[in-house]
Amino acid sequence: MKNFALIGTAGYIAPRHLQAIRDTGNTLIAACDRSDSVGVLDRYFTDVHSFTEFERFDRHGEKLRRLDEAGRIHYVTICSPNYLHDVHIHFALRIGAEVICEKPLVLNPWNLDALREMERESGHRVWTVLQLRVHPALLALRERIAAGPADRIHEVELTYITSRGRWYDYSWKGDVQKSGGIATNIGIHFFDLLAWIFGPPRDMEVHLSEAHRAAGYIELERARVRWYLSIDRNDLPAAAAGKSTWRSIMVDGEEVEFSEGFTDLHTKVYEGILAGRGFGIEEARTSVEIAHWIRHAKAIKADPARRHPLVK
Repeated sequence: MKNFALIGTAGYIAPRHLQAIRDTGNTLIAACDRSDSVGVLDRYFTDVHSFTEFERFDRHGEKLRRLDEAGRIHYVTICSPNYLHDVHIHFALRIGAEVICEKPLVLNPWNLDALREMERESGHRVWTVLQLRVHPALLALRERIAAGPADRIHEVELTYITSRGRWYDYSWKGDVQKSGGIATNIGIHFFDLLAWIFGPPRDMEVHLSEAHRAAGYIELERARVRWYLSIDRNDLPAAAAGKSTWRSIMVDGEEVEFSEGFTDLHTKVYEGILAGRGFGIEEARTSVEIAHWIRHAKAIKADPARRHPLVK
């Protein structure tokens, strides 16, 4: 059994990590969030040292570092706002822990190089959560593409609409300097997925760049991708039938069905990490580079052949 600490206890994604820690037979011994509304802990663990000030949490981690193997923190899970991931990863490595960090691992590609140096100095690994890579339907798609003709270029259309209320604009997620913007905040795991299946990017364009919507074109080694991301409820299609989220990946005109099977993906990722076969810094690099480029690119008038249907 390994001892975990978690940063970002009150966040949206934290319960999936709490469940994964419990379901893999481990325990949470410390947690930190500036919000004190962290009753979610009681659903999973009953004896957690909880902190609202990172400085006191840091001191606690340093104290545990000096204990024996049974008492120290073995893993730090990071679910904090995107712009804090880098500093929290450095903290975890400094206290001699392995790191499990939500995506994006960092906002800027050059931060990945610094993390690799920290890995080497500390002797501990930085793992990230790329849960779509363990989804059965998407694994099957990757295998099917890999088994096909190597020179075939596939036509792909990605649509991801996940509605958010007014609160979004007033939170860190609505601040592009803190979240990286919509392409990073809700799109990065899809960019990782596409590059993982179809190969590295060769050409990219941005056709729409707004606070609530983004769209563009990516030419990958084995695919031409038209993509559209939105947090505006008005973009949901009639087929969503009252749901707040719509995910669609079309490959060569055929829908890839992957709407089910999301409930235990984090647990599968944890199982891989604990077995030493998780996704590390280099696996995260391509998606970080893509999202960073999109964030700084200017939108251009789209060639109709490269334009997503929802871009007017």
